[in-house]
Amino acid sequence: QEQLVESGGGLVQPGGSLTLSCAASGFMFRRSTMSWYRQAPGNERELVASVDAHATPTYADSVKGRFTISRDDEEDTVSLQMNSLKPEDTAVYYCHAAEPMGRYGTLEYWGQGTQVTVSS
Repeated sequence: QEQLVESGGGLVQPGGSLTLSCAASGFMFRRSTMSWYRQAPGNERELVASVDAHATPTYADSVKGRFTISRDDEEDTVSLQMNSLKPEDTAVYYCHAAEPMGRYGTLEYWGQGTQVTVSS
């Protein structure tokens, strides 16, 4: 059974930091591209950051220089270090996995989400 379990969300003041973690199980983690998405009320879900199987990261322009994504292929975890948080970073953050299946395409998995609120 494929599973992604997020942790680390919470309430933080503007300018503060949080680290989100995602524990994966039930699929080939080290072959998968791992991502963090977020969704604020009334908005569509958006990609925040990704890290591919070679540990190459990509970031949305809105978080470049503030967020860092990393993966641990020994522990099957992916983390998102968030610094200099802004009120507009407030959202539910979701862990996402894209497992390549060769000619059969890609399988995708989602976590249940964790709330991040940036407010004074």
